[in-house]
Amino acid sequence: MNELTNNVAAATNAIAASLAAHAEPVFNNLDWGVIALFTIGMMATVAFSMRKKNESGKDYFLSGRDANWLQIGSSIFSSNIGSEHLVGLAGAGFVTGMAMAHWEMHGWLILVLGWVFVPLYDRMKVFTMPEFLELRFSRGSRNVLSLLTMASLVLTKIAATIYAGDVVIRTLLGVESVNLFGHNVDVFWVIALGLAFTTGLYTIFGGMRVIMYTAVLQTPVLIFGSLAILYVGLHKLGHGSLIEGWNATKMAVGDNIHLIRSNADPEWPWLAVLPGSAIIGFWYWCTDQYIVQRVLAGKNQQESRRGSILAGYFKLTPVFIFLIPGMVAYALTQTPGSGFATTGDAAYTSLVAQILPHGIKGIVACGMIVALMASLASKFNASATLFTMDFYREWHPNASGKTEVLVGRIATAVIVLLGICWVLVIKALHSSLYEYLQNVQAYLSPAIAVLFGVGVFWKRATAPAALWAFIVGVIAGFARLATDLILRDDAKIVKDLKQQFYHQAISLEQFNAGIAPFQAKYGLLFTFWNIHWLYFCQGLFVLTAVLMIVISLMTQAPDPKTVKYTWYGATAAEKAATRASWGTLDVVLSLIVVIAVVTFYIKFF
Repeated sequence: MNELTNNVAAATNAIAASLAAHAEPVFNNLDWGVIALFTIGMMATVAFSMRKKNESGKDYFLSGRDANWLQIGSSIFSSNIGSEHLVGLAGAGFVTGMAMAHWEMHGWLILVLGWVFVPLYDRMKVFTMPEFLELRFSRGSRNVLSLLTMASLVLTKIAATIYAGDVVIRTLLGVESVNLFGHNVDVFWVIALGLAFTTGLYTIFGGMRVIMYTAVLQTPVLIFGSLAILYVGLHKLGHGSLIEGWNATKMAVGDNIHLIRSNADPEWPWLAVLPGSAIIGFWYWCTDQYIVQRVLAGKNQQESRRGSILAGYFKLTPVFIFLIPGMVAYALTQTPGSGFATTGDAAYTSLVAQILPHGIKGIVACGMIVALMASLASKFNASATLFTMDFYREWHPNASGKTEVLVGRIATAVIVLLGICWVLVIKALHSSLYEYLQNVQAYLSPAIAVLFGVGVFWKRATAPAALWAFIVGVIAGFARLATDLILRDDAKIVKDLKQQFYHQAISLEQFNAGIAPFQAKYGLLFTFWNIHWLYFCQGLFVLTAVLMIVISLMTQAPDPKTVKYTWYGATAAEKAATRASWGTLDVVLSLIVVIAVVTFYIKFF
């Protein structure tokens, strides 16, 4: 996750520098007309979705559990596309080629959500993932997960999206400050506050239903606009030929076209990347409240599963609409006479500003903005759901449905304010501190993945084992994060030495001499930090799983009634209902997604 969650703060200067040479405005009247029409469409969609009042927590947080497959699939995708894609993924393609494609290709795990977890979550009728942990294990496990998820959403994901909105919109408009009442004000205030306020406003009053409806409008705009970037970029690079443009891209990126890298590679050894990204993918797609809440809103298992399948198809696209355009941007910078200039994190925005025709620029700008808004709205709603359903309802079990809605709206408003305040703190912090805060989810996901995986598929797993394994996993994850923070400045030097040694720019003796001072300075702390972050992820996964199994065997077996909260607990009627919810078409469509992923790996092996 280190590369995927690129340092958004550093991208501000990179993008601004890239666009500084282009004095003429990025948008013309045609672009502004497109943006205006889209804005009207969004406002109409929001108004239409709010016709039905939210009378209960089920209405407000789960859209009344009446969402269809199109809304679910679109919402999963539009919520997933956030700052790490718009600012980071194209930049990763620019710098490392296909290395980050693993995270996108592991989107096939959405199918596991649809086929394995949807039946379980549906028969339990849970509102949140922590609620599942309480039913399966204990209230303690629920509280730990709920607090961790809310903190992660507010301190990393919400702040990152607001900050990325400032980066993207500021540089597209080409302004650094605006004049308000005779005073020059940093455009950050206008953009960040405007983005958070506007998104927060319709999320506060509309809840999950407005997110579902707007996603149906947002997703095709995002995909079309991004495909336009890919098409125009390849067309320009190939002098009118898409095939020649692709050949030129492959030639420019060289060995970076490959997914599988040598185990000697200090950044992307395949034994670290493949299992590590799969663990993170399982946690994200099958257990993260931010994503799973969409399938919980489905009117039945069939709609939720088909929404997951649709999202699986959508998730085949980010490699082509974000990562490969980053590679195309790199190829353009290496092509004499192209007139294209950019840096890694600036790749996507620079393509919009420098190569797209007017009109299409407006469409792409709409796609970028709504991607940030959709992602932000989903995070606001998920955070409010966790607070209201995991804590407030516990404190006030007899609260009415209307009270739950009111509390949810107040919680959303508070979370919007917290997100803005935290962004202000981030702006004053060392940039690398911001980057490492983004890695919280990578270090905490193994423990969460174990809790759900073992809890669902092993009946003997006990509540004490789940709680202690979870606590150990969380402490170990934060210990690694703290180590990253302590070494953040010296780590850059060590990583550079590793790259030089890997590319044979220095000898083994020079490498050892280079890192010796850091080994002496930090001792065992350096050894702990020096473990590749994805190997650490795997090791933590194994440690947590072993602890859970051993402690379970050492403690009293769980109440037989808890079996109904596992994969094996469905009654005959529930099994029949699940079987009736899918047919041959669902299986075939799911297999096509898997085949597409396997084909991609073979093609870019």
